Amino acid sequence: MTRTPARRLAEVAKKVGVSEATVSRVLNGKAGVSDSTREAVLTALDVLGYERPTQLRGQRARLIGLVLPELQNPIFPALAEVIGGALAQRGFTPVLCTRTAGGLSEADYVDMLLEQHASGVVFAGGHFAEIAAPHDHYRLLHSRGVPVVLINAAVDNLDFPCVATDDLSAASQAFGHLTALGHERIGLVLGPEDHMPSRRKLAAFRDQAARAGLTVTPVEHALFSLEGGQAATTRMLREGVTGIICASDVLALGAIRAARRTGLSVPGDVSVIGYDDSGWLNCTDPPLTTVRQPIEPMGKAAVALLVNQMESLVARPEELLFEPELVVRGSTGPATVRPQVKVTAIS
Repeated sequence: MTRTPARRLAEVAKKVGVSEATVSRVLNGKAGVSDSTREAVLTALDVLGYERPTQLRGQRARLIGLVLPELQNPIFPALAEVIGGALAQRGFTPVLCTRTAGGLSEADYVDMLLEQHASGVVFAGGHFAEIAAPHDHYRLLHSRGVPVVLINAAVDNLDFPCVATDDLSAASQAFGHLTALGHERIGLVLGPEDHMPSRRKLAAFRDQAARAGLTVTPVEHALFSLEGGQAATTRMLREGVTGIICASDVLALGAIRAARRTGLSVPGDVSVIGYDDSGWLNCTDPPLTTVRQPIEPMGKAAVALLVNQMESLVARPEELLFEPELVVRGSTGPATVRPQVKVTAIS
């Protein structure tokens, strides 16, 4: 159904809570409308999918794209809540863009946000962290002068400010916790090999293992899913590990499932550490020991960096590293001597 000009006026007026006459004055560039009302009308146009009048298209909307890889991992909805709240307090409207299998890509979302004259974009856990992924859409945003902030470790030469948890510290804290409990056969389950945060965790893990003189330190790469964690851990258990560090809480839950399906107990036979600290992990069985990302200060810092760019303040392509915190719960315990045996998964 085609939306008529009269219907457009009515929809925008209802959205903003003003009269159709006020909307008409904004669309025709006439005086007698406050700046805040004018901005609200233009933002409503963008949200409802209407094109701005030609004379207004050069102005950016107060829309901010928030591009996430998924919503199944609880860390991303938590991050979206913090960022969305911080943006709303500053008078911006967040637009959630989530990649789905067979759906819109990051590049598609960038094209859409550019068409809507978005004021900026925040990417969290996106292709910028993957060496083998396409990066042209980031360069397009840079060439258009659109403010962008990245949340997570990024590949080199993207030239955007970045907010990240210190992956080196995270892996070191987890490794130190397991060695303090007497574990000498420690494994690491990471994301894909080209994933920058995983690469940083791996570098710290190998450094810590070398310092501790440990020779059996298997490493497995997997997709960030419960199934990926389970498959990687099943392979790792064949090498007799007693402690497993995972690069996400979801991977860690997969690791616990793998241990149980091979007849092992957590933490009696195998200790498991996650990463993120999703809000419900104290309700799992056992409650998961994990390395907490400081989501709230990171999200607020990302918004502050974005607004600084919009206000034409200095926006250096620097990385702000936030210190993680080890949260000890019930999935880790003292090491037990366990012989290296062939492990067969129980269906």
